Amino acid sequence: MPAAVSSSARASLVTRPDGAVLVLAGDWQLGGEVAGAAQALAELDAVPAGAVVTLDAGAVGNWDSALIAYLMQVVDRAQGRGVKLDRRILPPGIGKLLDLALAVPEKRDARRADTMPPFMERVGQTAQQLSGEIGGLIGFLGEVTLALGRFVQGRARFRRSDLGVALEQVGIDALGVVAIINFLVGLILAFVGAAQLEQFGAAIFVANLAASLGTMQSNQEIDALRTTGISPIDYLVLPRIVALVLMMPLLTLFADAVGVIGGAFVATAMLDLSWTRYFQQTWEAVSLGDLLGGLFKGTVYGALIAIAGCWRGMLSGRTAAAVGLATTSAVVTSILLIIGAAGLFAVVFYVLGL
Repeated sequence: MPAAVSSSARASLVTRPDGAVLVLAGDWQLGGEVAGAAQALAELDAVPAGAVVTLDAGAVGNWDSALIAYLMQVVDRAQGRGVKLDRRILPPGIGKLLDLALAVPEKRDARRADTMPPFMERVGQTAQQLSGEIGGLIGFLGEVTLALGRFVQGRARFRRSDLGVALEQVGIDALGVVAIINFLVGLILAFVGAAQLEQFGAAIFVANLAASLGTMQSNQEIDALRTTGISPIDYLVLPRIVALVLMMPLLTLFADAVGVIGGAFVATAMLDLSWTRYFQQTWEAVSLGDLLGGLFKGTVYGALIAIAGCWRGMLSGRTAAAVGLATTSAVVTSILLIIGAAGLFAVVFYVLGL
């Protein structure tokens, strides 16, 4: 049995007394060459507006999506020039598939932009996005403030067991990490001869907060709370913020103590100081104001971390990837807030002479 003869695809725009006709012929296959395709499109651009061009694909042999893709280009060119297309004589299979392709609207932003927007446009978009972020944060802080007011008045709706779990997660469960980190910090600071110890920040918890709320968002648990008339801020956010604010002063004291002990190991092992002399010198070097200032800063940093984690978690999308993005965004936001607060504290404490 002889093999089927394949003819190359070709396109041409033919002018006839009754109007122009776009003639398509041959086998239209993906990856194949199409003779005259670009020339036909160029000639179609020269057709005056209001004219009618007939599509004739009667001589087309084997075809696949390459033919439909080319016809879509023809439709786009014709619509842009105001030229009308007569598709009545297209073979039924080609005509129906083209109608189906034209019936589905193009997805917004599906095409990649070939050029970068102008500089001022990008500045405006960035400023608009930043103002939206700031507005969202201010709104979230307002909701949290109202929830704290209901908490003080005993009207907040949340499970007391959730507050207990949050206290355990940010308190007891954190002791091991705090001890290891601050013991090593104390060793290092003492080794390089630092004059004072740094307090440990609870930034490690921000990812947990965002991931927890983001997962609830993706599982539509937050929507379920709103449907039942329960405020997600009261039920989910409030226990986490209260727990971290309550535990941060205790964690700060614990971190200070472990850091001092870490420094004592270096002082006794390398500097020939006795334990008694080391702790006596530490007591004389650290004032009550230093201790209270550190506790105050730690509490504020804890609140900022809780707010950043809960805010980004509540804004999370409904996919697993969105939860990861919310977690990353929460960490970055908390770092920025802590840096800003630290700078503000430095100025205020300097002005007050603390």
